[in-house]
Amino acid sequence: MAIKQELEKKEKRTCLYDKHLSLGATMVTFGGFDMPLLYQMAGIAPEHMAVREHVGLFDVSHMGEVTVKGPDAERYVQHIFTNDVAGAPIGKIYYGMMCYENGGTVDDLLVYKMGENDFFLVINAANIDKDWAWMLEHAAGFDIDLQNRSDYYGQIAVQGPEAEHAVETVLGLPCAELTFYTCKQITITHHPSPTTQVIISRTGYTGEDGFEIYASHDYIRECWDKLIAAGVQACGLGCRDTLRFEVGLPLYGDELSENITPIMAGLGMFVKLDKAEFIGKEALARQKAEGPAKKLVGIELADKAIPRHGYTVLNMAGEPIGEVTTGYHTLSTDKSVCMALVDAEYAKLDTEVQIQIRKKVFPGKVVKKQFYNKSYKKS
Repeated sequence: MAIKQELEKKEKRTCLYDKHLSLGATMVTFGGFDMPLLYQMAGIAPEHMAVREHVGLFDVSHMGEVTVKGPDAERYVQHIFTNDVAGAPIGKIYYGMMCYENGGTVDDLLVYKMGENDFFLVINAANIDKDWAWMLEHAAGFDIDLQNRSDYYGQIAVQGPEAEHAVETVLGLPCAELTFYTCKQITITHHPSPTTQVIISRTGYTGEDGFEIYASHDYIRECWDKLIAAGVQACGLGCRDTLRFEVGLPLYGDELSENITPIMAGLGMFVKLDKAEFIGKEALARQKAEGPAKKLVGIELADKAIPRHGYTVLNMAGEPIGEVTTGYHTLSTDKSVCMALVDAEYAKLDTEVQIQIRKKVFPGKVVKKQFYNKSYKKS
């Protein structure tokens, strides 16, 4: 029994684990997986700027994938998802959340419309087991085939202004016709196996143009090798966090959680209250009408001190009004900024606040959560 318990605690590894070691990556535990933090001895900055200026390659095989198929597939997705997929065209992708009855966030996710009565859900690595149990719990009464495919799929993300060229030229995968938040499935016939089904999407989690490729572990390993051989910069979770943060994208566990609703996080545009029903609708509708007690804001400091997750935000009288969810000295704009969940009365732009950083207090002001302009290809 002791041996079994010890094995269960061991971190999982993606299909690219040995590739990371061969590149000298610094490995960390994230979401139960042993993942690369960075590859550069010089730190995160070179990987971050490679994505902003050229192209970078991420292993995101730790993410979870769930398929929903069958006569009630759309009705089921509508029931568990805050966004509206009714009548969605094939190839369209939607961002949104799964919520508890009280409006708290189970997870944020992407929903791909792959075909009639056929959806592909991408969930966060740290939440795979929790999400799967929650999906199963709410599947009663729906005529669907619900499958957790997280162990089958590997996934890489190719991000940056040169991403399209890399995917088209290096991998030979047609992607130029994809627009922002669309996807397609293709069959690869030249692979050693008889056929390989590949899903390609154009979403990104960096603020730059980018593609995600989902396929079997063998094919993902092959793609990784080709891109690295072509000189594409391998990038770790360190710069993935700094990149998403700069453009104001949330991370579950920081800007969203069971205690932070989409309305509090400023993500109400992905909560379609005009839908007939979805789990958490009543609570979210009430919170939107009354106004949330706390709101997620951006804060810019006048000093170069770095506000970190969990640091206390104070009003000018020195009273606690919230806490930092994510903070950095940004690599793209050279500013000390953070996102923070604060009492709603302090959420107005240009409101003066303070942040307690260790034993000192640093002044700042409320700003927009997007600290760097996104460069997605929207058409």
